[in-house]
Amino acid sequence: MLRQAQHERSVEPIYQIDSALTFKNIPMHYPNSLTSKLPNVGTTIFSVMSKLAADHHAINLSQGFPDFDCDPELPALVYKYMQAGHNQYAPMAGIIGLREVLAEKTQSLYGANYDPEQEITITAGATQAIYTAITAIISAGDEVIIFDPAYDSYEPAIELNGGKTIHLQLQAPAYTIDWQQVKQAINPRTRMIIINTPHNPTGTVLSAADLIKLEEVTKGTDIVIISDEVYEHIIFDGQQHQSVARYPALAERSFIISSFGKTFHATGWKIGYCVAPQNLMAEFRKVHQFLVFCTNTAVQFALAEYLKQKSHYLELGNFYQQKRDYFIELIKDSKFEFVPAAGTYFQLLNYQHLSDEKDTDYALRLTKEFGVASIPVSVFYHQQLDNKVLRFCFAKKQETLEKAAAILNKV
Repeated sequence: MLRQAQHERSVEPIYQIDSALTFKNIPMHYPNSLTSKLPNVGTTIFSVMSKLAADHHAINLSQGFPDFDCDPELPALVYKYMQAGHNQYAPMAGIIGLREVLAEKTQSLYGANYDPEQEITITAGATQAIYTAITAIISAGDEVIIFDPAYDSYEPAIELNGGKTIHLQLQAPAYTIDWQQVKQAINPRTRMIIINTPHNPTGTVLSAADLIKLEEVTKGTDIVIISDEVYEHIIFDGQQHQSVARYPALAERSFIISSFGKTFHATGWKIGYCVAPQNLMAEFRKVHQFLVFCTNTAVQFALAEYLKQKSHYLELGNFYQQKRDYFIELIKDSKFEFVPAAGTYFQLLNYQHLSDEKDTDYALRLTKEFGVASIPVSVFYHQQLDNKVLRFCFAKKQETLEKAAAILNKV
């Protein structure tokens, strides 16, 4: 039975933007309300900055989505399967044809064999897969190690399941993991470690040496890994994506999360997938079936056919590297400092020679006064660490990047 509060309580705060150009957590007050399960969580920064960009007609390089469309063959295939009557529930784990082609893809790329029947599940986007994996494993009192700056969905999912988030900082400016620090943080309560490569928001990638270190620090433990690999195909300069699937001792304790939206320029379709060994996937599916049950049927059929015909993802790194190189060439004479991103479609820019303002204030001013929206990186830190760095999305048309760069060069 729900307990009614005797007094008005402050529940979930939301981000608001005040006249002083700062982000504020504003408590929302409701009479006789319940205590929020996420009292310190507000509206995601991506929603805040995209709305601000729209309100001020700014070029939106904040939220991570392309401003160009996917291959027209893909929506044509979706329409084909809708017209063919594939408009009812898909199997809970996803249509078998799609899972089979994903098993083939994973084996081809990483040399890892996953059973499409028992070890691959299609999800309603990567965020749902991450939430499902955390919920399947984490109980009250369990500790989960994440690396700041971290994608903002990790900690709320941990908290909702009664877990405790252990924040370890990546070592700026290269944003590397201090594996000795990880080893020291592990204790009997450590139940999970979440890694993300290529990394959002920094654009860095983990090396083979990093994966070997992860294998070493988890050896002999019951620690489960979530490997967030949604940008697995967006990696640059001849580097090779180091999926945990390449490392058998890691793969046997890991959920690997991938995204069709990132790969096929269709983020609004909200469809992804998870691969994991059968014992972990069995627990994953127990949660998945009561969270979304299944995902869009026609889209699954379309993706299965498309993947059988094309290996589009093999050219994705080159495609986005050209956009990265074009963007940084355009702004090379600006006052921003940067190291070219090694992966993802995000580029960090340091503005320390332009302003002493907090990154949240500077991001707001850059949007409102100059007309380019970005994401302040401090919001990805538990302690709001401000290194005077903003994240810009370069998954944009050439003309969009040119207009944005012209502005940035004048700042």
